[in-house]
Amino acid sequence: MAKKVKNSRRCGVLMPISSLPSKYGIGTFSKEAYEYVDFLADAGQSYWQLLPLGPTSYGDSPYQSFSTYAGNPYFVDLEKLIEDGLLDKAEVEKTDFGKDEEKVDYAKLFKYRFEILYKAYVNSGLSEQSTKKPDPEFKKDYDAFVEENADWLEDYALYMALKRRYGGLSWIEWPEDIRLRKKDALEAAKKKHAERAGLYKFIQYLFMKQWFELKAYANSKGIDIIGDIPIYVAFDSADTWANPELFQLDEKNLPVAVAGCPPDAFSKTGQLWGNPLYRWDYHKKTGYKWWMKRIKSCYKLYDVVRIDHFRGFDEYYAIPFGEPTAEHGAWQKGPGYDLFDVMKKEMGKVRVIAEDLGYLTPSVIALVKKTGFPGMKILQFAFDAREESDYLPHNYTQNSIVYTGTHDNDTTLGWYNTIPRTDKAFAKKYLNIRSNKNVVWEFIRATFASVSDTAIIPMQDYLELGSSARINTPSTLGNNWTWRMKSDALSKELAEKMLDLAKTYGRKVNG
Repeated sequence: MAKKVKNSRRCGVLMPISSLPSKYGIGTFSKEAYEYVDFLADAGQSYWQLLPLGPTSYGDSPYQSFSTYAGNPYFVDLEKLIEDGLLDKAEVEKTDFGKDEEKVDYAKLFKYRFEILYKAYVNSGLSEQSTKKPDPEFKKDYDAFVEENADWLEDYALYMALKRRYGGLSWIEWPEDIRLRKKDALEAAKKKHAERAGLYKFIQYLFMKQWFELKAYANSKGIDIIGDIPIYVAFDSADTWANPELFQLDEKNLPVAVAGCPPDAFSKTGQLWGNPLYRWDYHKKTGYKWWMKRIKSCYKLYDVVRIDHFRGFDEYYAIPFGEPTAEHGAWQKGPGYDLFDVMKKEMGKVRVIAEDLGYLTPSVIALVKKTGFPGMKILQFAFDAREESDYLPHNYTQNSIVYTGTHDNDTTLGWYNTIPRTDKAFAKKYLNIRSNKNVVWEFIRATFASVSDTAIIPMQDYLELGSSARINTPSTLGNNWTWRMKSDALSKELAEKMLDLAKTYGRKVNG
């Protein structure tokens, strides 16, 4: 009798929190999020993959956040605050957070969301403006949260309060004494802006409480959360302001060089991200203390962590500060395996996905292999009729995660409708596509049939949506990160179709 092989095959869905339907302009940790978890469980999924959960800044990208630790205030569920008596339902419902159920209106969220959350803060009894004392149990829980997270929360809350005080300007444009964090100036700022800083602490308390409740629910349904850690932090962030020694900054705390990607087939002038680069020599001397703290915080939030731009740990592209494009940068050596060696010693065996997309040198391929982390395969990258591709399913290994596309790709339908005729002909031949009627499902089927241990499909592909549902177009500003799923998009029939596929290709846990 043949020995039964232990099944490590799994499947999941890529779906940002912001893209969930909700009543108030953007996806949140609301009842719709819990219903989405139920849908994933009914569909035989094991993973829900998210984009970074941090507070977004200019451009609304979750990869440019005001803090590497804080959560996005927009994700706090207002319905729960109404239920808890912290908000008045009529007042919330009359506030315009955006009327288009398929698009996020970030301008309206920025204008009104904090006003509503401030009212909840006052009603909680924690504010200087409160007319009542807070509930003792609530106050005890809140105080414990503030104390437990003081090492990042104090800096973040003060940073956001000061940012509001200075009209949204980046910290590098603040008065010198506060920009350089001189002791007397910091103490004075803490006293002067205690009320506003208190609001940001309160919001983080709500965010973490609601998120961990949602995560626990997902885990109870057999759904693990895949989270995303950007390799870089934003320059305009509490992290850079509070820890300038970690980054390549000059004596005025201006960047010496910034992050990006060199010119390639997708961008003639490259990608100028503008993030500060790390002083890897300093990090090494500290035993990567800051990095270990950052990664550990991720494993509180998520079950699996996808490390974005993994190549940057092998070599990173440094662009002299002030350059208008990424054309004149140079590759510099990163920490290599040393950082991950420390990580494994400190944390043991944790689940990681290495985002190893793009042009890969032999040294970064060797680094991924040495870590043992699974890399990523993107099916949309496979069909270049001119040459053999590593992204064709017959070239995959088991220790990999396969996607039809990611948040940086067009939807599969949008992509398929715009690729060159020769590439489309190759895709149709390879996947045995007889008609365009179910073309997206043939791509999904190919990922499920592959040898990769895990298959992750963006929700837009299951819904067979076109380019209007694209999440992000790299190197562009505006019209990104706005897609939302319609409230009636999910159905029992779709869940059954997904479940059948998961069972057919051995990706359903327990049968």
